Amino acid sequence: MRVLKAESVDAMHRKHLQEIPDQSSNVATSFTWGWDSSKTSELLSGMGVSALEEEQEVDSENIPQELFTSLNPPQSPPRKRLKSKGNDKDFVIVRRPKLNRENFSGVSWDTLPDELLLNIFSYLCLPELLKASGVCKTWYRLASDESLWQTLDLTGKNLQPDVIVQLLSRGVIAFRCPRSFMDPPLVENFSAFRVQHMDLSSSVIDVSTLQCILLQCSKLQNLSLEGLKLSDPIVNNLAQNSDLVRLNLCGCSGFSESALKALLSSCSRLDELNLSWCFDFSEQHVQVAVAHVSETITQLNLSGYRKNLHRSDVATLVRRCPNLVHLDLSDSVMLKNDCFQEFHQLCYLQHLSLSRCYDIIPESLLELGEIPSLKTLQVFGIVPDSTLQVLKEALPQLQINCSHFSTIARPTICNTKNQEIWGIKCRLSLQTPSCS
Repeated sequence: MRVLKAESVDAMHRKHLQEIPDQSSNVATSFTWGWDSSKTSELLSGMGVSALEEEQEVDSENIPQELFTSLNPPQSPPRKRLKSKGNDKDFVIVRRPKLNRENFSGVSWDTLPDELLLNIFSYLCLPELLKASGVCKTWYRLASDESLWQTLDLTGKNLQPDVIVQLLSRGVIAFRCPRSFMDPPLVENFSAFRVQHMDLSSSVIDVSTLQCILLQCSKLQNLSLEGLKLSDPIVNNLAQNSDLVRLNLCGCSGFSESALKALLSSCSRLDELNLSWCFDFSEQHVQVAVAHVSETITQLNLSGYRKNLHRSDVATLVRRCPNLVHLDLSDSVMLKNDCFQEFHQLCYLQHLSLSRCYDIIPESLLELGEIPSLKTLQVFGIVPDSTLQVLKEALPQLQINCSHFSTIARPTICNTKNQEIWGIKCRLSLQTPSCS
């Protein structure tokens, strides 16, 4: 009898265990045991196990994972403590949990196309763009894209070796860098530059350094080297820029008349040329200038050649350049009123400067009023203040002494804070307000 009873109990136990669903199955967790709780003690006693009086907590191992999650909201991972050798027991190293990208609802920078990132980078100023280039390799590649480096302004900066080379190699088209200090480049061989508009006026730059830079420039259209010391190799390098339209060599020195001849003969598209106040110019330099300047020239500044510019030079210039609109011959003390007949041959002449040409008689200036196209006349130092008003009344169609400085071929006029060169605004600048 005891054997039959044991077998029946064991069979009943197996029957009820089969009714418990597996966690991996899709069977719902709500089910009915169908067991009389009063027989629990009898069953456990037959198995040799005593029943617990009261359960203190739920065993999480038997709870489905979804339900366990809903009952226990996610908590931050426990801090991992690193035992210190000293007495500092508060030192804790916290490891951030890895982000699950599958559950991340935002937009990752890694998924943005290059075109969109380039558009975003185009709104950054120079310091911000340089910082962005140090984030990762992808951003460095995009931040170096030539579309972001079209225009660059480094006015008045102290540039370390190779900075100019590295920046211009990024595809800069318009480069504004006057009144700057430039160290010689350490790299001798580098690729050609794409720069077309460049202003290096009044910069502190060695002749050899300037030659290294201009040697790689063959697409220049506008160039200003005002106040710099040049050399024959530099001027010969400039001759390879046959597309030059505006050239400002005001106050330059160090090159011969033969180099000047090669330059002017090669640059046949020049429209504006400033050769004023080149202090080591001789009569031969002036003669070469008027004889070989491009016939397409419309604005020319040859002021400052006191005893080296004569009426014969003016006659040669007028015959060669009949389309002159703006002519500045100030500070040429050898000119007299007999050269006025040459000006009458310029049918398009609108602006004429004869300031400090002291041999010109003030009364003879009335003859210039007969030039139909003339609009402005600068005669500072010739007409006394007492008679200036009389001259203005006699020539009401002209604006007399309205401008002290010449703008011919100069990159920036009027406002020194203007970031434009020849009408082109430089976007990348260390002086951008948003970066200050």
